[in-house]
Amino acid sequence: MTQNNDSQQGWQQMPPAPYANPAMAQPLSPEDERRIGMASHLSALVLMILSAGVLSFLAPLVIYLVYKDRGPFVRQHSANSLNVQITMAIGLLISIPLMFVLIGFLTFALMWVYAFVVHLLGAIKANNGEWYDPPMTLRLVR
Repeated sequence: MTQNNDSQQGWQQMPPAPYANPAMAQPLSPEDERRIGMASHLSALVLMILSAGVLSFLAPLVIYLVYKDRGPFVRQHSANSLNVQITMAIGLLISIPLMFVLIGFLTFALMWVYAFVVHLLGAIKANNGEWYDPPMTLRLVR
């Protein structure tokens, strides 16, 4: 029984463990921030095309959750990419009932073109190291 108490005391005196992965706590280099910011836009663009827009929010969401605390540049670009996807989803959902009066087909296509162009511009701006706020986008994620 004494041995058990000694081991418990030793356990209580141990210093707190550092991060499981020390790389997660370090900020990113500017080059890595540009690369990951560009990837958040391009991955959304690729998934938008491959999954017909259904899964296009997943890559920006994962990038945002993983890298949001590691640099302001990657945080802004991944949040903007996610905001574009949310805006596109809302626009597409609004377009569906509007298809009964035929205008929905036009708004549906315009939302796709809008998201494609904005993600392409966002990827180019991120690659150049420029800050970018997409036009006509809801700012739900910051």
